[in-house]
Amino acid sequence: MKIKMPLMEAMLKYKQENIYPFHTPGHKGGRGVEQSLRSELGESVVMDVSLMSELDDIHEPETYIKEAQALAAQAYGSDACFWAVNGTSQAIHAMLMTALQPGEKVLLPRNAHRSVAGGLIIGGIEAVFMQPDYCGEFGINFQVQPKAVQAALEKDSSIKAVLLTSPNYYGVAADVEAIAKICHERKVVLLVDEAHGPHLGFSDLLPKSALQCGADACAQSTHKILGAMTQCSMLHVQGQRLSVERAADVMSLLTTTSPNYLLMASLDVARAQVEERGREMAEAAVLAAQKLRHICSRHAGLKLLTEADCGGLKLDVTKVTVNFAEWGYTGVEAGELLRQAGIAVELVDAQNVLFLVTYADVTKDYDVALEKIDAVLSRMEQCKRSKAQAERALEVPVTQMALPLREVFYGAKEAVALEESAGRICGEQVSFYPPGIPVLLPGEVITEEIIAYCTMMKGLGLPVSGPADGSLRTIRVVKR
Repeated sequence: MKIKMPLMEAMLKYKQENIYPFHTPGHKGGRGVEQSLRSELGESVVMDVSLMSELDDIHEPETYIKEAQALAAQAYGSDACFWAVNGTSQAIHAMLMTALQPGEKVLLPRNAHRSVAGGLIIGGIEAVFMQPDYCGEFGINFQVQPKAVQAALEKDSSIKAVLLTSPNYYGVAADVEAIAKICHERKVVLLVDEAHGPHLGFSDLLPKSALQCGADACAQSTHKILGAMTQCSMLHVQGQRLSVERAADVMSLLTTTSPNYLLMASLDVARAQVEERGREMAEAAVLAAQKLRHICSRHAGLKLLTEADCGGLKLDVTKVTVNFAEWGYTGVEAGELLRQAGIAVELVDAQNVLFLVTYADVTKDYDVALEKIDAVLSRMEQCKRSKAQAERALEVPVTQMALPLREVFYGAKEAVALEESAGRICGEQVSFYPPGIPVLLPGEVITEEIIAYCTMMKGLGLPVSGPADGSLRTIRVVKR
């Protein structure tokens, strides 16, 4: 049976009708697009059409988009699916605002993605933070444990929702099933930032999806792992604890009134692809990752993150984390050497390089890339340095909130030198990207430990994200 792609099929039909557009967009079906861009985009520019009745409206879907979103919900096992054309940040904001009223509390790990803070500010929601487990061997955070969630909920009965990040950037999945049970026994809603898990739930070779584990809602980056275009994501809602109508209202509020139909069509097609071939795609990705893991394991001294390292938690093995500390290299240095050989990796940090492998890595190009990686590793192995030469990975310092996020966001701020900011209240987010986890949030107290951590991360050459001063020589603080 042919898999349906309602919006994509409608767009192709509209294209074939050859209607002359006396409406937006101004390039008029690609006729006015500058030639160099037109030559790269090809016929796809013709499909960059405006919001019109023939193609349905994402704000009030009645035909093709409605059907396509319903098919996505069916494929993933949710009660309702909403397309997010502003990335998973939009889906996370909507998830928080659907579950919580202004002034209510959400429990979340301190290493939640920086987009979560945006949702807290927009929704006027109060955060209660908990610390995830830390893996010193790799210098990375894993997940919060069910017992930590239970203890936090017992301590503060006013918490209305819990938000998890699962799997995290390195592929480590939380025990969502156990945490869902803890939450629901207390009538607390469970939300999951599943940005890195849109491919989960289609094969036993990978961890279960958040929905399969009982989450009430999850936000997925369809573009990160599957075949949708960049900034295309989905929000899924299931069960009776959240209002689907409320979710629809919030998503409409946060969605542009000029959504890009090429982006939406790519969501439709990506859903069809994973619905039809999800198991096969997972198997292809796992096999491709195994080939990379085999190459890395042949080089003595390199450590690869495996499920055995995760303390009983599940690991998405298509995320291949390689630790270079034994060779005396930082992850940044290793990433740069790989880039010089034509290999761009997903993430580098103080000790590690993260390779993201997907179903698309089944080509001759991928095999050639593996040969290049092997060659780079061989050269690095021959030029190993003492372990002491590698930067020591530091756990992100624990922070203390002094003022509410929203109050700081709308309050007066001033810039001071980073090295002179100890004791001041931070006025902006500070992250190193990727993975985009805030070192500081607005309203938190800056300490000498935080300054030292930021200085070390800057020294590694990691890009700073969030501050007005991208060099982080200065930082905005609450004005005295």
